[in-house]
Amino acid sequence: MSTPNEGGGRSAAAPPRMPQTPRAPRGTRATRAPHDPAPLSGSAAVVALVVVLVASFMELLDATIITVAAPAIAEGLGAGEATLQWTVAGYTLSLGAGLITGGRIGDQFGRRRVFLTGLAAFATASAACALSPDPAFLIITRIGQGLAGGLMVPQVFGLIRSSFAPTARAKAFGAYGAVLGLASVAGPLLGGLLVDADVFGLGWRTVFWVNVPVAAVGLVLGARFLPESGEAVRTRLDLPGAALAAAAAVCVLLPLVQGHEWGWPWWGFGILLLSVPVTALFLRRERRLIARGGLPVLDPALLRVRAFSSGLAASALFFGAIGSFFLLLSLYLQYGTGRSALETGLIILPYAVGSTLTSGIGVRLASRAGRGLLVSGSLVLAVSQLLLLLVVRDGANPGFWQLALPLFAGGLGLGLTSPSLVNVVLAGVPVRDAGAAGGVLTTVGQVGNAVGVAVLGALFFTGLGASSTAGAPPLAAYGDAFASVLPWQVAFYAAAAALMLLLPKHAAALGGEQRPADTPEQ
Repeated sequence: MSTPNEGGGRSAAAPPRMPQTPRAPRGTRATRAPHDPAPLSGSAAVVALVVVLVASFMELLDATIITVAAPAIAEGLGAGEATLQWTVAGYTLSLGAGLITGGRIGDQFGRRRVFLTGLAAFATASAACALSPDPAFLIITRIGQGLAGGLMVPQVFGLIRSSFAPTARAKAFGAYGAVLGLASVAGPLLGGLLVDADVFGLGWRTVFWVNVPVAAVGLVLGARFLPESGEAVRTRLDLPGAALAAAAAVCVLLPLVQGHEWGWPWWGFGILLLSVPVTALFLRRERRLIARGGLPVLDPALLRVRAFSSGLAASALFFGAIGSFFLLLSLYLQYGTGRSALETGLIILPYAVGSTLTSGIGVRLASRAGRGLLVSGSLVLAVSQLLLLLVVRDGANPGFWQLALPLFAGGLGLGLTSPSLVNVVLAGVPVRDAGAAGGVLTTVGQVGNAVGVAVLGALFFTGLGASSTAGAPPLAAYGDAFASVLPWQVAFYAAAAALMLLLPKHAAALGGEQRPADTPEQ
């Protein structure tokens, strides 16, 4: 489940606008990129808002809907456990890898143009997913979806800012948050409905086909109503830095996801260890790029800011726990307890409802009790996983309410934490670095999500294999495997809560007018 600024965080903060001076900073060059236009009014503004909201809804829906459809995909394509993990992890990893670079591409070449390009690419990749003949093709096209989302999603905030006058932006951003909350509620339920309905005999493929007509309408309306905006100064994209960061993440994910199928060979651990020198090379390149006056993916100096480094670690743990949870829960419910995709969606629904109920509270109270909300939400999530563990471990087939109540509690915790996590962290970051820090933090949340799928998924499938080999029936085998992961979920949330104690007390203002990092109120 994802809500604004979640692993969810679905949008990277745009880099801070560069001041216009007679000479561009080193590493940049002047271009004809458009400035922000005059705000729209009347029906044009409404249509422009609808376009970006529908696109955001579609992208987030695609991240959540797949968890319920995963068992049907496995059966339809004859896919193994690694494929199921890659369909989730590949999407979130490629989305996270593209967010910062995508935001800067929009600044340089025009946010409307890049948004529509990303939307068209997302629709094309969705159609390719629906036509997948085998698991490998599905994984590749899911990665394509994530890259397209990395172009599209970062433009949303900039397009809303350029479409509305300052007095109307609060309502527009409020609508944005409400739509993302609705997507998190609708995702599992719609996924279950589409799979069970088997429209035109397409089965699970409809969860991807549904994006195509939606995107087509968005492209037509967006080309007509969305305003163009961008930066007056073009910076060189740090594509080598982005590639090195992605390579480091792949070195972690590949052996963890594939290790069980490979039989955990020694060279798999060698690939995992390779992530260390690749990360070191990435940081070295970023330092050198800064020394030359360039704009890096990540300024290593930010890692020395306590709020930022603690926030990165907390975000990775927090969204790492969330990333794997719904996929593994869906496998347990459908393969273990024998529930249908629709029944699975209905059981997951209370989690999304709980998140929607408290997300508004979290946003309103973040400026006064941001850190307290984050810690409280993480601990509530930890307790919800403990309650779920008690339900699952007894070996019986649990009823709806036995599952729904712990899930509802988990949703309440998520709603308290995720909407304000980025802004609380940014309150401890220098204002000049807020844009870059927000983008990196959102990206780390996505990467943490993917790593969580790999790590906890590996634990789940290892336990499942051991139980199945011992001759346990499906309910016991999947129940034991799911129960073996839940204590790790608790540990992730508890560790995230401990790290959140190092964050500033209050969230940064929505407009970015936070206190300087050297004098945060602690």
